[in-house]
Amino acid sequence: MENEERQPVLTGLQPHGPAAPRRRPRTVRRVLIGMTAGGGVLAGVLVLLPVLRPATAPRPAPGSVARAMTAVGAGVPVALPDLKALIGDREAHVRAHPRDGQSWAVLGGAYLEQARRTALPAYYPKAEQALRTSLRVRTQGNVEALDGLAALADARGDFREAKKWGEAAVELAPKRWTTYPLLIDAYRGLGDFKAGRKALDKLTALHTGPAVQAQASRVYWDRGWREDAMAVITDAAAGAGSPAEQAVLMEQTGELAWERGEPEESLRYYRAAVRADPDDHGALAGQGRALAALGRSSEAVRAYRAAIAERPTPRYALELGELYEKLGMDADARTQYDLLRQRVRQESAEGVDDELVLGIFEADHGDPLEAVWRLREAWERHPSMPVADALGWALHRAGEDEEAIKFANRITDKEHGGGVRSALYMYHLGQIELSLDRTGSARRHLSEALLLNPHFSPLLVPQARQALADLGEPPEVGPEELEADEPEEEAPAVGAAGAPAPAPAPAPGTGAGAAPTAGTGRTPSGGATRTPAASSPAAPAQPSAGPTAGSTARHPATH
Repeated sequence: MENEERQPVLTGLQPHGPAAPRRRPRTVRRVLIGMTAGGGVLAGVLVLLPVLRPATAPRPAPGSVARAMTAVGAGVPVALPDLKALIGDREAHVRAHPRDGQSWAVLGGAYLEQARRTALPAYYPKAEQALRTSLRVRTQGNVEALDGLAALADARGDFREAKKWGEAAVELAPKRWTTYPLLIDAYRGLGDFKAGRKALDKLTALHTGPAVQAQASRVYWDRGWREDAMAVITDAAAGAGSPAEQAVLMEQTGELAWERGEPEESLRYYRAAVRADPDDHGALAGQGRALAALGRSSEAVRAYRAAIAERPTPRYALELGELYEKLGMDADARTQYDLLRQRVRQESAEGVDDELVLGIFEADHGDPLEAVWRLREAWERHPSMPVADALGWALHRAGEDEEAIKFANRITDKEHGGGVRSALYMYHLGQIELSLDRTGSARRHLSEALLLNPHFSPLLVPQARQALADLGEPPEVGPEELEADEPEEEAPAVGAAGAPAPAPAPAPGTGAGAAPTAGTGRTPSGGATRTPAASSPAAPAQPSAGPTAGSTARHPATH
């Protein structure tokens, strides 16, 4: 694997001459106070900044730049070669027109997308420099730069900063739909599910299409609506307008299929994503995950190594290290764990918050006390469900089970946003309950972990099975002692164009916009009915002890 080459901040791209004095609106004056603060995971598809070319900008030549301009204007992902062409075009343009704030914003958004696609964190400060330059030369009504700074903060994991910039952008342009996906990501990172749902309602009222459906699918998944989330994202993938967009949506679909415990389906989606866009290395890592679950370990290792060679993210290094550990290849596992630490250091130097993945690693493979320290600080910054789950687990590993259960119970506390049906979450909760001799709840949650996804971890699944075997069969109880399951709330319909009831998509590989079938039993697109999700296991009964005020628990897909 090649060493990452640090990308220098573009030089010679500074505005010349003083700007004409302008009166700054109150919103922009307020956000400019925080311009020296750091930026802040880009969850899902990055919406690049829409382009309204100024009169002084040259018309792009046909080809890569034109395609990238069209994709950026539509708010959809950009193919990597086209993105590189766009970056070169805008760099040349701002050299010639250094006071073109619009083009500075577009360049900053393109740098940010480049960082996401290549995992080269040195592009983050380049993006920040371009976006802040845009604000400096165009202080009035520059919602594009505010959007870009919100996206940058999301990508770095600074969700409070993302919320600040996103809400400032909404105040300036409340009907600009591209801001709302950025705010939804920020609210999710802060554990503010109610605000995220309100933002989704506003988004769906303003715009329709695959980008909106991708966000709706994530919100549905967070609420426990697994079937609805899967149906909506397959519809989105079927409606993708370009191979790059299709690949991103296929990767998200594969992620959900994996979380549903369907490695064969997951593998099909991931392979379809790579066929659509060979530069989608996240889908290549997903193939490694699915192949390992299917017992095809050699193929899984090759897929992971290919993904890491091009996009060495900490999460992929952790997953490959755990696979090596499962295979008894301890030296190779240590190599991946060393890579994880190295990547975290590199990304931290560029303003990226990787404390969650590092805390998860330390809890299971390093120093649990260090994991607790790191995750407590992460909790103070963004008290989300993923951080609460990870902190609860780290406390358990450090022997602090009474405090651990307060965070772990968050996953079943719907009042505070609990609802994610995650096998890993359930496993953590069950093991903590077992350590507290709550055998009934432990048996129920460990069983549910294996029902939700019997392949959720190569190292933890055998431990879950062994714990259940040690617990034995539950004692016989009468019907009056059984707790009734709560009915699942029905998800609102978000179709391909905002219409109700998405339709299952065709199998991957059958066409440019094809997506595998969801198998959700939905009515055809445009139908007026929607049935609530019913195939996943019923929600577990609440444990006897809930979280105290201010306490909470990790979305399965981190970084």
